[in-house]
Amino acid sequence: MQIHELNTKKRKAKKTIGRGGKRGTYSGKGNKGQKARSGGSMDPLFEGGRSSLVERMKKLRGFKSTHAKKAIVKLEELESKMKDGDVITFESLLAAGLVDKTDVSKGVKILSNGAVSKKFTVEKTILLSKAAKDAIIKAGGEVK
Repeated sequence: MQIHELNTKKRKAKKTIGRGGKRGTYSGKGNKGQKARSGGSMDPLFEGGRSSLVERMKKLRGFKSTHAKKAIVKLEELESKMKDGDVITFESLLAAGLVDKTDVSKGVKILSNGAVSKKFTVEKTILLSKAAKDAIIKAGGEVK
């Protein structure tokens, strides 16, 4: 077989409708209006007269940080759930049920709500408020 002997499959003639043949009378543009006219185009951000997304964003007040807030653990919770001489790490806080798995990625901070009498050793990955640090050291604990 040679190239001049090959036959192509005949295509069926496409049915055209109305004048110009592109999908009928209104050509999918609907009736009248700016977008039905030739050359009629609209700003893609135009939302029919209401404030567009861009305009609304300008009016929003305040600031939203991209950094997640730290999970907070109170000293009184540590006092009730942990034993004397425990090392406080993410794992020990998870085991005690003081934080969730999702909180570990955000970070954990210990705040001084309540008194502490047990001796804790706090790892350096756990953040502490100044008052909490002082209370743990005063009770005989250690902060690495």
